[in-house]
Amino acid sequence: MSSRLVIKVTAGTDAPERCAAAFSLASTAVMSGVDVSLWLSGESAWFAVPGHAAEFALAESPPLPDLLEVAMSGGAVYLCSQCAARRGISQEATLPGITIAGMASYLEQIMAEGTQAVVY
Repeated sequence: MSSRLVIKVTAGTDAPERCAAAFSLASTAVMSGVDVSLWLSGESAWFAVPGHAAEFALAESPPLPDLLEVAMSGGAVYLCSQCAARRGISQEATLPGITIAGMASYLEQIMAEGTQAVVY
C-alpha cells in the first residue's frame, strides 16, 4: 500500500457518482490511517465554499458534508488555484482548513515517492 494517496476530484453535481466516489475514497482512506491529500478541481471547487456540499445529494451515498469533514479531519484538502479564480472563490470564502494551491504543489505531491494518485 502506498504511504500517501492524492485524490483529485474534478466532478461535482455534473457527475454525481464520480464525485461521491472520490469523496468516499478520501474519507475511507483517512479512516484507514492513510495520509490523504484531496484536491478539489473543476466543478468540485464549489464544495470548498460553505453550504455547497450540503446541496449535493446522491441516493445510497453518505452525505457529502460528512465525507468532506472526515477528509479534512485527517487529511489535507486543497482547492485548485486556477479553478478557484475562474469561479471567483477567494481563500476567505472557503471552509476553514482548505488551502488554495496551484499545480506546482499538486505536481510535487503526486511525484513524491510512495504516492498513489487517483483522478475522478
